[in-house]
Amino acid sequence: MKKDIIPPIVENIAVAVVKEENELNETEWNVYLLNLKQENIEGVLVTSKGYGIYNNEDVKTSILRHFLDVVKANEYKKIEPIVENVFGLNNEFWVSFFIGNVMYDKKYIFLPETIKDENFMLIPLISKKGVMII
Repeated sequence: MKKDIIPPIVENIAVAVVKEENELNETEWNVYLLNLKQENIEGVLVTSKGYGIYNNEDVKTSILRHFLDVVKANEYKKIEPIVENVFGLNNEFWVSFFIGNVMYDKKYIFLPETIKDENFMLIPLISKKGVMII
């Protein structure tokens, strides 16, 4: 029975939206997966999508899938760039990975209007400012 299956708890894995400057000194935003564990995670798959209400209409973005393969202990990998136009939507990142033969998964949702300067913190490992969910 489904109620008898207890999924393993995801700990020390984070998703961060980081404000950066490119080589032309233009502001850009990127989404990163951070492995704050002391062990590698493997077979990492991230699905991203945005959804919500904009101008009194239901809006859904395309679903994107990213295979990051291995994220080593205490390292991070870029998932994708993100545009400011979708900050007013729910931005969902569903992360799945393996440690050994055990599969883990967790959904990270940046709620509308949470990606802004007053919510910034210094993102560990990256050492840049942004918004992070752990």
